[in-house]
Amino acid sequence: MNDWIDPRTRIWALIAVLGGIGLFLGIEIIEEPDATVLDLLFELLEISPIVLTSVGTVLLFRVSSRQHDEHLKVIRDLELARAQGQRWRTESRVALLLIKGLSHKEIATVRAVSERTVREQARSIYSKAGLTGRTALSAFFLEDLLAPIESLE
Repeated sequence: MNDWIDPRTRIWALIAVLGGIGLFLGIEIIEEPDATVLDLLFELLEISPIVLTSVGTVLLFRVSSRQHDEHLKVIRDLELARAQGQRWRTESRVALLLIKGLSHKEIATVRAVSERTVREQARSIYSKAGLTGRTALSAFFLEDLLAPIESLE
């Protein structure tokens, strides 16, 4: 919960608590000028829960508001991640079909898209991976599987 209450808010909360207690004690002194220190201490015990509860309620609303904002941000980030994941799945599906050796025409048939779309997606995959074509794509994935593990030599 400390993450939700910034230092500035904590200072204002402390000022509000001290100000509220001071205000109530000031009113009590004005109403009963001949009150003893013991009477004022009892009054302090009486008003402290009221002041603390009031300030706590304000802090609770502030924390709740921040949590709501954070919740909305997490939802937006999740939606973005889902969209990126869907795009990745679509592109990776094309990459896997290319590695399996299917032609652009066969991939277009399997995916129910045009052959031009498959060519563009393949170019995009090669470009993003910094590869020159299908052979380089296959080598990219197979290299780690076929390379000897140094620790076993």
